[in-house]
Amino acid sequence: MNLLAFNLPLVALLPFIGAVFAALASKINRVASAWTAAAVTVLSLAFLAPTISLPFQGETLIQAWSWMPSIGLDFAFRLDGLALLFALLILIIGLLIIIYARYYLSAKDSMGRFFAYLLMFMGSMLGIVLSENLIQLVVFWELTSLTSFLLISYWQHRKDARQGARMALAITGAGGLALLGGVLLLGHIVGSFNLTEVLAAGDMIRAHELYVPILILILLGVFTKSAQFPFHFWLPHAMAAPTPVSAY
Repeated sequence: MNLLAFNLPLVALLPFIGAVFAALASKINRVASAWTAAAVTVLSLAFLAPTISLPFQGETLIQAWSWMPSIGLDFAFRLDGLALLFALLILIIGLLIIIYARYYLSAKDSMGRFFAYLLMFMGSMLGIVLSENLIQLVVFWELTSLTSFLLISYWQHRKDARQGARMALAITGAGGLALLGGVLLLGHIVGSFNLTEVLAAGDMIRAHELYVPILILILLGVFTKSAQFPFHFWLPHAMAAPTPVSAY
């Protein structure tokens, strides 16, 4: 089997698989979890590397498999220039954060749990930027909310960390539901949830009577996730997380 035919899903899903091994590696010693997380990140970069030249050649790589064709859902990934930029940022900065966290965490902190959460957060972000199917994108979007909750509340003994995590989950989770509503309306108009078809139908979407509600719903998802006014108030509370988490 040619693994390069599956390299985009592997880039996004390897961190989730690696999270299990990072957690188990802590039973060997604390440092093993950090190096496992670093190795998984480098492996994801290795699977991304063969495709890096494609966006510079003006090509968009799409790897898709039929999932639920009756309702137009595919398991699909896409690499264009924007996706490549963010995938590289996520992986390279993530690798630096992992190395930093290896020396930041104290002896009483659980490295296995920390790096498992961090890898799941990394995989969730990669899933967002590489998804071709919009429903799949929303799933990864909500996974970032869940993993953010776990990372912000990592120091569970601190009340401010627990409160900050709950606030972040409530605000970004609600925004994710708004995003889902916007995506469902987009799919209704276009007849497909694949990003390629949605982008090609831009004029039709803008001319539709549901365009403004769709725009508002999607912007609600974006504004809540990125802590833009008036949903900015959750972000300072999220700084109760360990510094590597806040940096990432």
